[in-house]
Amino acid sequence: MDALNRIKFLEDRLHRLSEIGMALSTEKNTDKLFEMILEEAKNITRADGRTLYSMNKDGNLKFEIMRNDTMNTVMGGTSGEKIPYYPVKLWFDKQTPNRKNVSAYVALAQKTVNIEDAYEEDGFDFEGTKNFDKKSGYRSKSFLTVPLKNHENEIIGVMQLINARNENGEVISFNQEMQEQIESLASQGAVALTNKRLVEELKTLFESFIKLIATAIDKKSEYTGGHCERVPVITMMLADAVAEISEGKYKDFSMTDEQRYELYLAAWLHDCGKVATPPHVVDKGTKLETIFDRIELIRTRMELLKKDQEIAFLKRKLNGQSNIHYDEEYLASIKDIENDMKFLESCNIGGEFMKPEFQERVREIGSKKINIFNEERSFLSDNEIMNLNIPKGTLLPEEREIINDHIVITIEMLEQLPYPKNLKNVPEFAGGHHEKMDGTGYPKGLTKKQMSTQAKIMAIADIYEALTAADRPYKDGKKLSQAMRIMGFMKNEYHIDEDLFEIFVKSGVYKKYAKDYVAENQIDKVNENLILDS
Repeated sequence: MDALNRIKFLEDRLHRLSEIGMALSTEKNTDKLFEMILEEAKNITRADGRTLYSMNKDGNLKFEIMRNDTMNTVMGGTSGEKIPYYPVKLWFDKQTPNRKNVSAYVALAQKTVNIEDAYEEDGFDFEGTKNFDKKSGYRSKSFLTVPLKNHENEIIGVMQLINARNENGEVISFNQEMQEQIESLASQGAVALTNKRLVEELKTLFESFIKLIATAIDKKSEYTGGHCERVPVITMMLADAVAEISEGKYKDFSMTDEQRYELYLAAWLHDCGKVATPPHVVDKGTKLETIFDRIELIRTRMELLKKDQEIAFLKRKLNGQSNIHYDEEYLASIKDIENDMKFLESCNIGGEFMKPEFQERVREIGSKKINIFNEERSFLSDNEIMNLNIPKGTLLPEEREIINDHIVITIEMLEQLPYPKNLKNVPEFAGGHHEKMDGTGYPKGLTKKQMSTQAKIMAIADIYEALTAADRPYKDGKKLSQAMRIMGFMKNEYHIDEDLFEIFVKSGVYKKYAKDYVAENQIDKVNENLILDS
């Protein structure tokens, strides 16, 4: 090769290495990245056999890809063909390194080994290679084994090439120029692989931190435990179902892997603002509950009323006004007191609706007088009357506002994070699950057109989980037929997206989720046509 051709050859090789470097840095699939490294190694050396190992968690060399053109071997990587060989051990025991295996030696010594002919090499054990050749008729000759080192000079893998060939296909040894180019390629590949692993580690750390926050929220309340974990399940089930639709309003909806991951993280973070919600509000299982259930104080007062009636009866008896063990007046008063107590206990349990006449009776009971420490006072305080007369659920309007504020806090928290481009929609997805199609939701009062499909999907997931959850303080988990009927009404009232809800029903997502996450006694038959047509 004359000087001019030599210069052109080197320029082409430098350009090719630059191109492969750029390709390696942009490739996200590890298997494809490995294959790109080996393919370029083949371009440089025409090596017949190519193997790439990665360092596994046990500190051994795991087979990632094996290729041999003559033997038509294609295993590992994107081939789908598993490599049936155990990892190469670097140490036989804690004191004995494996220096006989050339790949293990390269990983231990962190330097390249170039062998002209394995059959004439005394420094390594090629007995297994020779036995393979004997059975297969192959002839393994030249070996080039190169370490892959990361930015901290740690071994992350090993690349081994077998039987370099010339232009005529004849096996030759790996010359110095080949070795230098392969070492350069290995360095590029190691950097790309290290960067990818660092990104994956940061991604894993970020995801674990998100789940840690969600777990802390779920653990904060014994009643809502698991909500943050279950909503992502429903969300992704429905999102995948929507992506499969080929007709209707959402026929063009699709998500890349990155978009799915963005929605998945948003679903995990949808209630992160609850870290600031007081536990006594989140856990308010009865109307009178604060740090404890104040119904116990009312029971004590009822016992005082009973004692007052008993004292009144005994006074009548001492004055000769009663000749029986208990007179009718005493029995009647005790019965009234017990009936009042049962009524207040029933009112203390939150429900879907409290009749006005029940609210009036609470006020009547509350206005009765009782003597405590020689002081006459109303039987119920104004605060107790106000709580017992909560018409729906267990929360006062101001407590409901505190609960609702969690979504505002969620958005504020999430908008402060410096997201990469592929996660920039997390605050919008997570912060929109309490919005309604008619603009009456919160916190921003968004309408259907202003909401993303992902936020509308998450709204359905959040509601369905809440309705079917068996661990809420104010209610038992509803049967599927009840939950879906309620959601049908919500669809009619423009609280949730009707088209997405139809997909939720027809695709069977609600049943698929219920099979694994809803109690068996809650699962009953759902009249899907009635829900969708009503």
